Amino acid sequence: MELTRRHLILGAAALSATALLPGAAPATAATRLSADPARWMAALPDSLSLLRMTIPGTHDSCCTDPNNGTEWSHTQNWGLTQQLQQGVRFFDIRANGLQGHLGDAFGIYHGAYYQGMTFGDVLVQSAAFLDSHPGEVLLMRLKKENGTNNDVGANFTDVLDVYLDQKGWRSRFLLTDRVPTLGEARGKIVLIAQFDNDWPVLQWPGGDNGFLSNQYIKLQDVYQGLSWPSKKTAKVTQQFDNAFYDQNSAQLYINFTSYAGGGWPKVNADAIMPGVQNYLTARLSERTHLGVVPMDFPDFHADTLRTLIDWNAH
Repeated sequence: MELTRRHLILGAAALSATALLPGAAPATAATRLSADPARWMAALPDSLSLLRMTIPGTHDSCCTDPNNGTEWSHTQNWGLTQQLQQGVRFFDIRANGLQGHLGDAFGIYHGAYYQGMTFGDVLVQSAAFLDSHPGEVLLMRLKKENGTNNDVGANFTDVLDVYLDQKGWRSRFLLTDRVPTLGEARGKIVLIAQFDNDWPVLQWPGGDNGFLSNQYIKLQDVYQGLSWPSKKTAKVTQQFDNAFYDQNSAQLYINFTSYAGGGWPKVNADAIMPGVQNYLTARLSERTHLGVVPMDFPDFHADTLRTLIDWNAH
């Protein structure tokens, strides 16, 4: 069954991805950003704050292979580089110690499952894209993923410092406790920290499975406990409404469309995303900003990915 579903995902993804090929979108003002998704941020002014944007992202961004865990931990088909090429600008990165390198390297995980790549792989792919697309910005939630067999415990920031300083990655990051403008952040990775630290950076809210907030972020991440996955759509649209009525917010809105309860992530996404797209389509002309929107399987929901990008075409 695993092979059958894997083949189904990859085959359907290949068909869906054609919707994002250059020239597929009508050449109108409303779609001009998504017509060149690898460079959509470059078309926007330097003075625009990331607070005043709508930014597509991915949930568990590195979980591309069900063999690295199970089908139920498989949330993406596109790798990081392809996500970036197709317009994704927020990565959800879950890290902890790498076997044999607990003091100087991170592996990428989904729960206990190692995803076959390191944090260095994430940085190499991210930097290569930003070098060739210097007008773009990447937001990265870096979470210490608990439940792994190689937990670095309280030394997480020490290992991250190895990447920043000994391995030379500090210049690739924008470490700031204020949501920057595009001009300040172009070509950089804006770090959002979800690990114990006292750094002056954007911090992820504490808590779990709900509507959460701190001085930096207003988050919707209801990922379990609903009677049916399609009910997650109401949580997503509620957060869109929250952002709509809070257009001058000093906090970054983040609105996960993903849902982990009830079964296979692909089935959940197919139940949730049509209602999300209907909401967006009905309100596209309003030109509000809705914040960061992480998704599962954006290749299957290319209309929503394009719509989120085009939301920024003021």
